[in-house]
Amino acid sequence: MPLPIRSLHHIAVATRNADSCKAFYIEVLGFRELPRPPFNFRGAWLYNFGFQIHVIEHAEFAPDQGAEISSYSDHLAFAVTNIEEAKSILGERGIPFRERVNAGGTQQVFFHDPDGHTIELAVYGDPVKGYEAPVKN
Repeated sequence: MPLPIRSLHHIAVATRNADSCKAFYIEVLGFRELPRPPFNFRGAWLYNFGFQIHVIEHAEFAPDQGAEISSYSDHLAFAVTNIEEAKSILGERGIPFRERVNAGGTQQVFFHDPDGHTIELAVYGDPVKGYEAPVKN
């Protein structure tokens, strides 16, 4: 019998600088800040899209900022409505990204947050259905 899980609540990201990380998730990805308990370390709780991101300032746990952008690394993926608009916004903000088309034909964009966590954007269908091959006439 599986665990009685009802939903995703939060993901945690380790950062070297809580302020710059928080600003990125708010200004680039559209999260908003929530009240947070008075922990003995700097950080933030952010919310949007039905889940929270907990920013934790502990540099020793942050990923390698110099790592290449890869679709194979651990990453957080967001479904967008328009991949071209997303690429344009990333470009305007000077955020480097890598594009690829996966085996199912989905155009994906990968980039890093200020600490090197990988983020993916793509136009996806219903997540409950998984992959649906295009119908050939």
